[in-house]
Amino acid sequence: MRKLKLEELNRLSLSAYAEAPKLPVAVVLDNVRSALNVGSVFRTVDGLGLQEIYLCGITSRPPHKEISKTAIGATHSVQWQYFESVATAIEDLKSKGYLVLGIEQTNESQSLETYKFSSDRDIAIVLGNEVEGISDEILDLLDASIEIPQYGTKHSFNVSVCAGMILWEISRQLRTQS
Repeated sequence: MRKLKLEELNRLSLSAYAEAPKLPVAVVLDNVRSALNVGSVFRTVDGLGLQEIYLCGITSRPPHKEISKTAIGATHSVQWQYFESVATAIEDLKSKGYLVLGIEQTNESQSLETYKFSSDRDIAIVLGNEVEGISDEILDLLDASIEIPQYGTKHSFNVSVCAGMILWEISRQLRTQS
């Protein structure tokens, strides 16, 4: 066994990636405090070939040194837009027909283990603040909430780790439906 060299990975160029079809999945970052987490989400969205990111509230925006540390160039390939209000971002997505799913522990959360993502509608995934989670003001705007089962003592996963798990599962399910 040996590690592959970068040129053996056959990755797309920036221009080819811009033209490549993307899965119709938007990620909404609701007041995410850490620019490092933001950069990680950019890199995950690029790696999975997803549509775009909505940055909301206090969430850092490119160009930003700490986003660049973890994004490693993904801010140049991933489409993004900024909204001062997460509610406005959700309203924008809903007006475009998106199914809006919050990743949050609520009294109505469905488990990621059993949730079936459908390619019938574009999907928006809302990820919240590292301490407070998703803003209370938008809970009623969500079509559903999903949570990742946990088996330890902590109450939640890091937001960028959570994004990786959720987005990979969405990508896996949608790609098997194609």
